[in-house]
Amino acid sequence: MVNTIIKLGGTASNVTVGKIGHGLMLMTWKAVPSPDEECFEAIKAGVDSLPEGAKMFLNSGEFYGPNLSTANLEMLARFFSKYPEYADRTFLSVKGGLKPGGFEPDASLENLRRSVDNINAALKGTKKLDLFEMARVDRKVPIEDAIKNMTILIKEGKFDHIGMSECRAETLRRANSVHPITAVEIEVSPWSYEEETKNVIATAEELNVSVAAYSPIGRGFLTGQIKSLDDLPKDDLRRHFDRFKPENFQHNLALVEDLTKVAERRKITPAQLCIAWVASLGPHMVPIPGSSHKKRTLENLHAAEVDLSEKDREEIGKIIASHEVKGKRYQDVPDEVLNLWG
Repeated sequence: MVNTIIKLGGTASNVTVGKIGHGLMLMTWKAVPSPDEECFEAIKAGVDSLPEGAKMFLNSGEFYGPNLSTANLEMLARFFSKYPEYADRTFLSVKGGLKPGGFEPDASLENLRRSVDNINAALKGTKKLDLFEMARVDRKVPIEDAIKNMTILIKEGKFDHIGMSECRAETLRRANSVHPITAVEIEVSPWSYEEETKNVIATAEELNVSVAAYSPIGRGFLTGQIKSLDDLPKDDLRRHFDRFKPENFQHNLALVEDLTKVAERRKITPAQLCIAWVASLGPHMVPIPGSSHKKRTLENLHAAEVDLSEKDREEIGKIIASHEVKGKRYQDVPDEVLNLWG
């Protein structure tokens, strides 16, 4: 029997959330954002599917919009304004802390305050900012100082809990020694399960930190629905991602084909298999697949009910080990340029 709800970690250990969360990025971070009602129905369906007393873990970003705008937060403000009763039924995590107009992290107190104020201004008082995390670790500032700056903002009443994103296990441990970390956001899926990923997952469990696992279905690639690049719109952002490039695409499909066979035997979708596998990596795991559609959101959430046997997990583990994924997680640039694993 699997648990469909869990307790969060750190200072939010009294908060119960659904085992599967909801990533909101692609509702708005595209040339033409999804219509409000489509987004609203997807969010409502997720929240309404949870047992009484459990909150939906929602993941947003200060820059999740065209030209790195606050469009995602503004959409949420409209949602909570229309459906105020859903504010207390959700746990909102938002990434920020970058310098305006780019992806350079800045953990100075001045910039963190600017970022958090910008987030709260976009939310317009419709929803409390439950958790704030820097989108990337600022390597120019000791992580201990960055966390201390965030605790100052907590004391100012700007948000309640601290999260981290794309950090190493060692960095997480150092941060947690200053103030309990509630959640760490990292990419986890059958095609993103590197050694450092495993280290962060293990360290987070040891420290009672939840893992918000983004892209559990590999940006849609692991669903089996993308058979060729022709299945992606011409302006689709994924065409720029290294693993989707023609020289890597066909090679990586072999992993999807083997996972699909397991899913078919279990009579679930490949997406549900991947999400369930990520969830099975520990009681502290919170996969946060993204969806703008009610039907897809509910399909994702049903993965919480999938009970993978030890035999299933061993088979999936062998499949992952037997396929070398070609391409970096993001564009074909060094990880240090994207500031991954700070």
